[in-house]
Amino acid sequence: MLQPPQAKPRSTTLSVLIPFGIVTLIWGSTWLVIRDQLGVVPPSWSVTYRFLVAGICMTGWALWKRESWRLGARGYGFAALLGLLQFSGNFNFVYRAEQHVTSGLVSVVFAMLLIPNALFGRVFLGQKLGRQLMIGSAIAMAGVILLFVREARVDPHGPGQVLAGIGFTLCAILCASTANVMQATPTAARYPMGTTVAVAMLVGAAIDAMFAYATTGAPVIEHRPVYVLGILYLGVFASALAFPLYFGVIRTIGPAKAAYSSVIVPVIAMMLSTLFEGYRWSGLAIGGAALAAFGLVIALRARRPNR
Repeated sequence: MLQPPQAKPRSTTLSVLIPFGIVTLIWGSTWLVIRDQLGVVPPSWSVTYRFLVAGICMTGWALWKRESWRLGARGYGFAALLGLLQFSGNFNFVYRAEQHVTSGLVSVVFAMLLIPNALFGRVFLGQKLGRQLMIGSAIAMAGVILLFVREARVDPHGPGQVLAGIGFTLCAILCASTANVMQATPTAARYPMGTTVAVAMLVGAAIDAMFAYATTGAPVIEHRPVYVLGILYLGVFASALAFPLYFGVIRTIGPAKAAYSSVIVPVIAMMLSTLFEGYRWSGLAIGGAALAAFGLVIALRARRPNR
């Protein structure tokens, strides 16, 4: 008796691969932009400006799509929590991490997002981790470890600075992972994406502004054209465009597989650094990048976990 052909994993369909690729390429470039913004403007004010721009863009998108703003108390509460975790806590920790260590090391450590996303998805969403996904994850994390060793060796900061940078990055990972899992819940699916993300970004910007004012004083702005263009790029492309695409991927294939964008992001960042900063690839970096990419292919072809 003939067996019906197995369905193609949803994570290898173009409706997932295209937004996944766009998000990964954009976020791979953000580390260079973020590092350029550290200096004159306190990090919390830079985060505030980024998500104010992003929130305005998302509001315009939601209005153009004629999405409903009647989210109810629960919907607005959900969006506010998302804003606190994803657009305030996550990025304030990331920007502070880059004050202590190189952007390359931060991006590599952030690849560990895969681990809490998979664990939280199992605990809170009941998503099983299939054998193929676990094998791919193990291979990818081996690549991340090689990248981490390489970046830790070349980081010019002392051990105390490195530990502080890693600590801030781990806090950012926990915030981002919690927000990722929220997007895979039935609650998130009840509300229109554009409106929810717009509210979350504006709430996040408000929290960022209050935190920035309380810790650093009145707003500071740098009129350097590169800084302003950086804010616009991070707000429009890396936030208003990338986050809805990424959240859509999470809702389709789950937070564990979606987190593989963070595994490839440091590889993209290093490639761009090669072009613009003269980054030199060592044997560890080449091996780590190859393992990360190989693990990604294996994991995305797995049939679990899906919603």
